[in-house]
Amino acid sequence: MLAVAEARERILSALRPVGEEVVPLPQAVGRVLARPVIARLTQPPAAVSAMDGWAVRAADAQAGAMLRQIGAAPAGHPFAGQVGPGECVRIFTGAFLPEGADGILLQEEASADGVLVKVQESVQPGRWIRPAGLDFTAGETLLPAGRRLTARDIGLAAAANHPWLTVHRRPRIGILATGDEIALPGEPLPAGGIVSSNAHALAALVTVAGGEALVLPIAPDDPAAIAALARSGQGCDLLLTTGGASVGEHDLVQKALGPEGFALDFWKIAMRPGKPLIWGRLGGTPLLGLPGNPVSALVCAVVFLLPALAVLSGLPAAPTPTDRALAGAALPQNDRREDYLRARLSADGRVATPFPRQDSSMLATLARADALIIRPPHAPPLPEGAEVEVIRLGPLGI
Repeated sequence: MLAVAEARERILSALRPVGEEVVPLPQAVGRVLARPVIARLTQPPAAVSAMDGWAVRAADAQAGAMLRQIGAAPAGHPFAGQVGPGECVRIFTGAFLPEGADGILLQEEASADGVLVKVQESVQPGRWIRPAGLDFTAGETLLPAGRRLTARDIGLAAAANHPWLTVHRRPRIGILATGDEIALPGEPLPAGGIVSSNAHALAALVTVAGGEALVLPIAPDDPAAIAALARSGQGCDLLLTTGGASVGEHDLVQKALGPEGFALDFWKIAMRPGKPLIWGRLGGTPLLGLPGNPVSALVCAVVFLLPALAVLSGLPAAPTPTDRALAGAALPQNDRREDYLRARLSADGRVATPFPRQDSSMLATLARADALIIRPPHAPPLPEGAEVEVIRLGPLGI
């Protein structure tokens, strides 16, 4: 069986970012930049006032002095003249500083009587003035390629005068669930059947991670049907199968795809849940075959699919982020498989308590979990309160 880290490395090394597209600025949030954002202008373009008050010559604006107001400079309406000795201009936040002025007399530090303004607090040169280029300058790289755009980034790109951005398109992920026993939610169940949950959960995960999910029809346990449906997903950037990945008589994914030219890289991972995992290529399409048990499928998706989606989206190759927590219960010695225990987090997020039952069919337990406790192969027993490595599910949006 292959170690988790090696399996993940082999998956990620085989993937490349998808192509580029240009999208309107409002549609770019959550996307990954394919090209950097370069400032098209300087911000602010000239020295501006940071407060409401009067633009003055600091040498004239000492406590007790009287100044004569010669005009006003609201934001967006610069004063066209020049501030001379003993003069001032009424100014407002964001307005360009008039020529000749080098300080701002705050309105609460002065009193006005018509055009006469009495200085109550002396003005320091440069005080309350934002110099040109304080935020950024034309030609400056503001956002690098390979960055997933946040709302703050969108605001910065807008301020830099970019109505469109070049991003990686959303990776298209085909999802093929297999098995005679599964039916779509709301459909009549076959005898001995169950409702298909994996395809819907995986599609939701793909969407949250920034991809586009294409859910294919359910494939029965028939090699020809599996092969035909898999062919229909070959235009995707990655094809996911779920179910049929083990070695039973009805685990048919490899058997069905072999005649279609499927090239297997590996299967069987030293992890729990999720041992029967397939990785290979169907023609030019990477294929990740997940187990059929719903918890196994989703845990494998967290460990392998999320990093794969990141690479396809244009982000650096990296494992799913982990953190540290304290074990909320004693943990037994682990065997040779890397274990991912479903756990609840305390209100402060510091303590991770595993659920007593960890069966890979228990989707309700996974839905209630806040984290996965990672137990390395052959890890020794740990007492309650010991530090453990965890994957926090909340920040992943799943």
